[in-house]
Amino acid sequence: MKKLDYLLLNINTIKILGDKIIDIESITNNSEKVSEKSMFVAIKGNNLDGHNYIDQAILNGAKCIVCQILPEKIVNSITYIIVKNSRTEYSKICSNFFDNPSEKLNLIGITGTNGKTTTATFLYEILQLQNIKSGLISTNCIKIHNEKFDTNLTTPDSYEINFYLNEMVSNGVEYCFMEVSSHSIVQDRIKGLNFKIGVFTNISHDHLNYHKTFKNYIEAKKIFFDNLSSKSVSLYNSDDKNGRIMIQNTSSKIKSFSIHKNSDYKIKIVENNLEGLVVEIQNNVIHSQISGNHNAYNLIAAYAVCDLLGLEKQKITQSLSVLKSVEGRFEVISENNKIGVVDFAHTPDAIKKVLQSLREYISEKNKLITIVGCGGGRDKLKRFKMGSISSSLSDISIYTSDNPRDEDPNQIIKDMLEGVETENRDKVLVIENREKAIEKGVKLSNEKDVVVVLGKGHEKYQLIGNKKIEFSDKEKLSYYLKRAV
Repeated sequence: MKKLDYLLLNINTIKILGDKIIDIESITNNSEKVSEKSMFVAIKGNNLDGHNYIDQAILNGAKCIVCQILPEKIVNSITYIIVKNSRTEYSKICSNFFDNPSEKLNLIGITGTNGKTTTATFLYEILQLQNIKSGLISTNCIKIHNEKFDTNLTTPDSYEINFYLNEMVSNGVEYCFMEVSSHSIVQDRIKGLNFKIGVFTNISHDHLNYHKTFKNYIEAKKIFFDNLSSKSVSLYNSDDKNGRIMIQNTSSKIKSFSIHKNSDYKIKIVENNLEGLVVEIQNNVIHSQISGNHNAYNLIAAYAVCDLLGLEKQKITQSLSVLKSVEGRFEVISENNKIGVVDFAHTPDAIKKVLQSLREYISEKNKLITIVGCGGGRDKLKRFKMGSISSSLSDISIYTSDNPRDEDPNQIIKDMLEGVETENRDKVLVIENREKAIEKGVKLSNEKDVVVVLGKGHEKYQLIGNKKIEFSDKEKLSYYLKRAV
C-alpha cells in the first residue's frame, strides 16, 4: 500500500481533482483487474481506449483515476489525476509503487532484432555460475536467482516489470538482464527504469506491421539509447550498418563489439562445428559449446558486458566455455546419425544466418532440409523474403503453418511462395500441418543430413484462430528422429 502523493513523485500532472492523501493498494490499466482502493490508469491504445472503461473501473472499486481527458461524469469520492500522456506516467507510477527497484540493482537492457534472448540468458547463466545472484526477464521466461516464472511478452507490462524487479531486490539479486523490445520502447513500458548498460545486438526487417517502416523501427530502438544517462554505458555491434545510428545522440559512455570491424571487444572465430565454436577473445582461446557463426556475436556481447561490470576476465572465459545452447536457439538434437536443429529464427536475416551456419557443417553429399512458416497477423512483407532465403539456402524447403492466428495458413504459405525463384521451385514442398511437415522432413533425410525447424523455438504451443494448442517443435522433431530408420 502506498500514499497517492508518494506515487505522484516526479509525475507530470496537469491537474488534480480530489484528495491526494489516500491509500492505494494496487495499480492497473485493465478495468477488469481493478479492486478496492485501486488506481486505474486510462491508456489510449491502438485498439482500445481505457478512457471508455473509467466508469467500470470505479464500479469495481477504483479510488483514483489517471487520465488524459476528464470523463463527463465526475464522482466526488474519486481522485482524478489529469496528465498529458497516461502511458508514460503509468510506467513511472509503477516504479514508484515498488520504490523504484531498478535503482537498487544493476539493470542491463538488451535490444535488437535477433540475439536478445540468447545474450540475456548467457549473461544470467555466467553470473549464476559465479554464484552471483542474478535475474532474467526474457522471451523464454523470467528468473529470480533459481526460481523460474512464465511470461507471455518479450518485455512485460510496466507493473509486471517493476513487480519482478522488486522481487529480485527482495531476494538479494545484484544484476538483472532484460530484453527490451521495440514495442516496449515506443509504448513507454520501460520509462522510469534505470539502466546501467544498454546493448544493441543488430537490426533487420521485422515488426513492420506495427512500426510501418524500417526507419520507424530503427528510431524505436534508438530511443532506448537516447534515454540512457551519462552514468550508463551503450554497447553496440559495430559490424551492423545501423549500429552507429543507435548511439548518435546518447549521453552514455560508448563501447563496441564486433567480429569484423575494429572495436573495443573483438572476437575471432577459430573453428566452427556442431559441437561448438572455438573463438579467440583478447588473446584467450575459448572452446565453447555454442554452435553457429551468428552466436559469436552473442558470446562477445556477453563477454563485453561482464567485463564492463568488473568481473574477472579469467572467470568470464571459464564461464563462456561451459555455457549450453539456450532453449530453442540453435538447439541441436542428434538421433540415429541424423541431426535436428530447432531455432526461433522468424525474420529473413535470422533465417539466413542460421542456414548459412548449417551449410558450413554439411558436406556436398548431405542435405539441409528446412521446415519453416510465417506467423499470422504479423509483418506480411517479410514472408516472400523468408520464402526466398529458405528455398535458396536449403536442399529441400517445407513450407508449413506457424501460429497462423486469424489468417488462413494456406494464404500465408502462398505469400512465402511468391519469393521462390524459378530454379528453386522443385526444392519446395507445401505441408500445412506442422507436425506432418516435421515428419516428412525427417523421412526425407539420410544419415548426417540436417533437419532444421524454424520459427517457434522454445514455444510450446500453436496459435490457431483463437485457440492455443499444445505443440513443441523440439518434442516433435526428437520423436520423429528417434523413430527414423
